[in-house]
Amino acid sequence: MFFAPTVLGLGRAGARAAVLCCSAGNYYNQGEIRKKELEQSCFLLGIPASDVTVIDHRDLPDNPAVEWDTQLLAAFVLKHIEANNINLVVTFDAAGVSGHANHISLYTALRYLHSEQKLPEGCRVLVLESVNLFRKYISVLDVPLSCLLPRDALFVLTEEETEQARRAMRCHRSQLLWFRHIYMLFSRYMMINSLRLL
Repeated sequence: MFFAPTVLGLGRAGARAAVLCCSAGNYYNQGEIRKKELEQSCFLLGIPASDVTVIDHRDLPDNPAVEWDTQLLAAFVLKHIEANNINLVVTFDAAGVSGHANHISLYTALRYLHSEQKLPEGCRVLVLESVNLFRKYISVLDVPLSCLLPRDALFVLTEEETEQARRAMRCHRSQLLWFRHIYMLFSRYMMINSLRLL
């Protein structure tokens, strides 16, 4: 939903992605459906289902108001990093793009692993920049501003890649409420990701 420009940009550079989704997405009792949708979406972004891991743990509920336990989440994340020999982690920043508590919890867990020096040597963390509502929905018009503002990485999709990202987003059929259609048309996150190193 938010990371397609980074996934496609890193793929363009020859990187292999290993996706970790820390919730089955069961907020509306649709966990199994959402897992399949995630795998389909990732496939369209060049990530095979074998490289998609979904955690379904009772203490990590899909809930926009629930902050996950930092230690538990950090343990799952670190295990995934080590098992897949990951040298670059991409996650949310402290605002979680949409303010979703689960997203913010991911940032908190990665910040903990980073600050406690528990990440493998050479493993870096990029966090996706959360922007204000105006910038979030000005689509391609945010490109010049994103290019001018400080950041450590910037991924801007071509028109063809943006359509690929939209096709991937459409795989999440159970989540395509009216406002997500607006998101697909106007959100900068469908074509632009600006990131900072942790």
